Amino acid sequence: MNTENLIRQTAQESLEIESKAISALQSSINDDFVAVAKHIKNTNGRLVITGIGKSAIIAQKIVATLNSTGTPALFMHAADAVHGDLGMIQSDDIVLCISKSGNTAEIKVLIPLLKNFGNLLVGMTSNKNSYLAKSADYLLYIPVNQEADPNNLAPTASAIAQMAMGDALATALLAARGFSPQDFAQFHPGGALGKRLYLRVSDLYPLNDRPLVQESDSLSETLLEMTAKRLGCTIVVNEQNKVTGIITDGDLRRILAKGANINNLKAKDLMTPSPKMTQKNDLAVKALQIMRKHSITQVIVMENEDYLGIVHLHDLIKEGIV
Repeated sequence: MNTENLIRQTAQESLEIESKAISALQSSINDDFVAVAKHIKNTNGRLVITGIGKSAIIAQKIVATLNSTGTPALFMHAADAVHGDLGMIQSDDIVLCISKSGNTAEIKVLIPLLKNFGNLLVGMTSNKNSYLAKSADYLLYIPVNQEADPNNLAPTASAIAQMAMGDALATALLAARGFSPQDFAQFHPGGALGKRLYLRVSDLYPLNDRPLVQESDSLSETLLEMTAKRLGCTIVVNEQNKVTGIITDGDLRRILAKGANINNLKAKDLMTPSPKMTQKNDLAVKALQIMRKHSITQVIVMENEDYLGIVHLHDLIKEGIV
């Protein structure tokens, strides 16, 4: 077999093995799994997750997922635990210990100490007969008999299955708590999804100037206002200061292309009536939806019938929600 075919075949076989390892977890969503999820949901403490080697890396990922979905969790390295890190465990905490074999030296040293503390101990292992499985109060079984590498040595299928079990636990807890997109946004305020769920028009329009002309203003006055405010547009109001239209760069180009007598043009002649608007307390993503629907790059911000300012497409791009 040539090198290219070997690479392709090995990669495909690895993915197939890992896919089967994840599918096999279905049988592990049993009474123990449900009990563990309920204990974690009802505890006043946190979930402390520990492991060593690749399992420690997986533990850190599970901790991150749990914290981001509303379940307080922290990571404790199994080797460091016996050198002082056990002090991070509080009386109400639940401990989840991850180990493929369940028989590593560090795990065998750590488990009796955890049992002495009296904390609920959950094991995640591929060996039901291991020291960890027999010592744990509950078992999250990872039924992996074959790793994905050709030598059946590197933690591949077992690692991906551990991670998938952690995700299953996190999502089960998320559902049990009724964790909403708004809750998610509170834990991800800097992310694009978070911003879509909390960023409002009122956060954006004050950053821009407020272009404004009267219906009776001349073309030159309109150009000066648009140039000074640098938004590529200006709002047009009537004598009662009510918004009646918007003038954009595109409107100016179109009117000039028609060969109109520019000396007599007023703002009222240049504007597009019934411009698109949004209210100041609307989510910024609503302004984006308006822009996309009507193929425009700015939306007028209102407070009831009062003109407040402009939100431009560039503002949304800058915030990362486009």
